[in-house]
Amino acid sequence: MFSKILIANRGEIALRILRACRELGIKTVAVHSTADADAMHVRLADEAVCIGPPSSRDSYLNVAAILSAATITGAEAIHPGYGFLSENADFAETVEAHGLVFIGPTAEHIRMMGDKITAKTTMLALGVPLVPGSDGELANLEEAHEVASRVGYPVLIKAAAGGGGRGMKVAHSADELSDAWSMARTEARAAFGNDAVYMEKYMDRPRHIELQILGDNHGNVVHFGERDCSLQRRHQKVLEEAGSPAISAEQRDGIGRTATEALARMGYRNAGTLEFLYQDGQFCFIEMNTRLQVEHPITEMVCDVDLVREQIRLAAGEKLGYTQADVTFSGHAIECRINAEDPATFAPCPGTVAVYHPPGGLGVRVDSALYTGYRVPPYYDSMIAKLIVHAPTRAQAIARMQRALDEFVVEGIKTVIPLHRAILEDPGFQSGNYTIHWLEQFMARTH
Repeated sequence: MFSKILIANRGEIALRILRACRELGIKTVAVHSTADADAMHVRLADEAVCIGPPSSRDSYLNVAAILSAATITGAEAIHPGYGFLSENADFAETVEAHGLVFIGPTAEHIRMMGDKITAKTTMLALGVPLVPGSDGELANLEEAHEVASRVGYPVLIKAAAGGGGRGMKVAHSADELSDAWSMARTEARAAFGNDAVYMEKYMDRPRHIELQILGDNHGNVVHFGERDCSLQRRHQKVLEEAGSPAISAEQRDGIGRTATEALARMGYRNAGTLEFLYQDGQFCFIEMNTRLQVEHPITEMVCDVDLVREQIRLAAGEKLGYTQADVTFSGHAIECRINAEDPATFAPCPGTVAVYHPPGGLGVRVDSALYTGYRVPPYYDSMIAKLIVHAPTRAQAIARMQRALDEFVVEGIKTVIPLHRAILEDPGFQSGNYTIHWLEQFMARTH
């Protein structure tokens, strides 16, 4: 086991990793920008190193500074969290080349899954079902028209190196395809420096279902069930559930078996999440995230597992030590992402937290690095907390989340807590019968 780990991230995820390390008896090194000098993870870490000015490019994405911090503090491994460098294959390679352990998958698998086209062709070869579409990158507009004619409109043009909804355009007819093609490539080039795009059949009422897996260095892979991440705004997740109200235990076992067998054949190690569109009883693979997910706590709640602890153990070369039959599922969990944003306009609202009082009680968990007097900086992602609840049934979890949201006090800045209250009160959400389009439609109705 490691004696010291550097945490190459900030905010609540840095604090989450720090806590797992503390329980394992591992010393921690926090890195931070000048804007985060007073951050909670910096205060609680055993050591802290400033790695640059506020800009992410000059601090949390500064590979040389991070490696220097690891070297001077004697860290043996680096945990990247999520975001920033977590899915940067070059960073993972560089970490290993410097004699350190990257707590995550191999650079090969990060690179393979980071390109959406390569990920799809790989998964297809391993027997994982896909959304109908192009076999790979579209060479030109003429090919795009040919593929669209074959799979049928509407179709979705997607950036091969994309994410977060950028480089993604829908065409409902041949007349719309040219503009969708051009706009998707332009966005992809601007966002990712790569204008390669591919095509998928646009599913009109799918759910976004993802499957959490862990693999060790000895060929063992298990899954920890599904999360329903269908409540999205502009392709950004807002609220997640585990398990999905639309998925039966038999369906979970089926897609779980397909996924774990495929990843075992790949030799995949550490944590990963396979994302699917689900409609009419069919799962269609869309991408894989080769890292810890923001919404991992709801899986931890229903499976009674510490996924960060498992990541660290597996990176240290330990075996899983359990089989799929040992993984059990209990109750229902919901996570609300609390962002420092105006709940009506969604404009970021950085500033000083005048009062902070998180909710508590049975089955309530808050992952946050906030405290009264903390100044939310304007330089980074606006998520400031994750509110997670667990209860024996979905109805009880909804009631518990409503109670917890009413208790949550954050003053001095605006947050999206009012939006979450409205979602939880809506009969459409309470029924569990929603798709990835539901939240946008709900907001159009209520705003």
